[in-house]
Amino acid sequence: MAYKIKKGDDVFVLSGKDKGKTGKVLKIVKSSENKSIDKAIVEGINIVKKHNKQSATTKAGIESIEKPIYLCKLSIIDPKTKKPSRVGFKKLKDGKKVRFIKKSGETLT
Repeated sequence: MAYKIKKGDDVFVLSGKDKGKTGKVLKIVKSSENKSIDKAIVEGINIVKKHNKQSATTKAGIESIEKPIYLCKLSIIDPKTKKPSRVGFKKLKDGKKVRFIKKSGETLT
């Protein structure tokens, strides 16, 4: 299945505690089963604090980490208008399938 959001895209958060924030996709986390419940880890979004217990190899403390967020809660930012936009797929004349912004027609790499 082709994803409309890929690693390195600038995205806008549509809903949740970080609604209205923007960030860059660091990683796409695929579902362990064959369900379409896929998530993305976005830079600076959905940050939680993790409490680490001291052991022989790790130091005790609290660290902030980025947790995955559902892809349906994200929208790609149009590089031309800098606003959140919808994405579609189209085939070029050479047969290559590319993503494009529906409103501006700008192609994404």
